[in-house]
Amino acid sequence: MKIKITLISIIFSLLLVNARADDNSILDIKDNDFYIGEENAPITIIEYASMSCSHCADFHNDTLEELKNEYIDTGKVKFVFRDFPFNYPALAGSMILRCVPEDVRYDYMNGLYKLQKSWVNRDHTKTKSELYKIMQSGGMQQDDFDACISNVDLENQLLEGVMEAQREYKIGSTPSFIINGVLYSGNKNIKEFRQIIEKILSQ
Repeated sequence: MKIKITLISIIFSLLLVNARADDNSILDIKDNDFYIGEENAPITIIEYASMSCSHCADFHNDTLEELKNEYIDTGKVKFVFRDFPFNYPALAGSMILRCVPEDVRYDYMNGLYKLQKSWVNRDHTKTKSELYKIMQSGGMQQDDFDACISNVDLENQLLEGVMEAQREYKIGSTPSFIINGVLYSGNKNIKEFRQIIEKILSQ
């Protein structure tokens, strides 16, 4: 039954994407996008990441804070976080982050990446149990957690975003970064980001 629902969700999402393909670009920042930095910053970085991806965790744990200090907090970069879940744990992690207030979402997101090995599991029941323990420590109630993790509309929204990224930029791996419209696949360290950003700023 769950497989059928997932297939229906994917088909539904694909139909939505095809219907709106001519109208939207993934470069457009949407109302439900989560980002940090100045709205009118000269450089926009869109990250496509999977919450279960170890390379994505490496970026968030090792590089993001430096990038934030040097370029995001100084008004040079707007950094947009987009979900690209490859499996159930990643989907569950992405969904639960959508159900926390925006003012704490950044901290929760980085917290989940730091604790990735404790909650990303092939056993879906264990994934949900461990994920709830983390969210409960921040004050989330069981009813709210269950409602979020079973929200079909939210699942469809995330799958639609994956389809759009695949359609327009052929994104197939994480993390992937679109920097002012140019795709850079794979994890990047702070030196590589500096080279890309400084080159754009000098133009």
